[in-house]
Amino acid sequence: MAAGPVAVAGRQLRAGSQGRLQPLYLLADSQLLFWKRGDRLLLRSAIDGLAGNAPLSAAYIGASNGDRPEFYDIFEAAMETIGIGDRRMVTSSFGADDRAFLERARVIILAGGDVRLGWNIFERTGMAEVIRARYTQGAVLIGISAGAMQLGLHGIVENPDSSATELIDVFKFVPAIVDTHDEHSEWARLSAAIETMEGRATGLGIPSGGGVIVHDDATVEPLRRPALEIRYEGTGVVHSLLSPAED
Repeated sequence: MAAGPVAVAGRQLRAGSQGRLQPLYLLADSQLLFWKRGDRLLLRSAIDGLAGNAPLSAAYIGASNGDRPEFYDIFEAAMETIGIGDRRMVTSSFGADDRAFLERARVIILAGGDVRLGWNIFERTGMAEVIRARYTQGAVLIGISAGAMQLGLHGIVENPDSSATELIDVFKFVPAIVDTHDEHSEWARLSAAIETMEGRATGLGIPSGGGVIVHDDATVEPLRRPALEIRYEGTGVVHSLLSPAED
């Protein structure tokens, strides 16, 4: 992989970070926003690492789904479970009030939808740079479906001029190509992308109802359901199942 060796479940995934970065939460869908590991909500564990006694603020970024209110309602319900009342949808227009809120948000959720649509909006409005800054400053980032893919090395998107897919540059916080809830096709899309890269990237497939945590010590922790690591070796791709710890 171009950004350094990728490893999962205790092996090195990404190059050493600078400063104190919070773990990244990559979820296939919204189920894990309400999931308990043992008797503790995953979201509660996610915010426990945030330092300071100031009230927490949470931003929902719905650019990838056109700011659809029904998906924001899911976010609101999830934040209610962990007592975060200072919350806001940061809209695709990204006006001054949205920017000011995002610049102080300590929890940021990147919603699902269309990877290319969301990424184009992030870049055009300057939202991408604010998200990068918040991550390096210690905010918790949670990507759901397309949002999880946008946290990876490249986003897999449909090519409008053909039936093939293409790869676009995204945040690169996780130096692996991430795909979600495509287990029904046995991860054909992700496998094809990794084969095309010929060893320059590793793939991480997150099934429906599952997720992974990418920790600051460069390990990946599968959640709830086994994830899949896809590597290019020699003349083809190799799939390795990554099992979560017992809950």
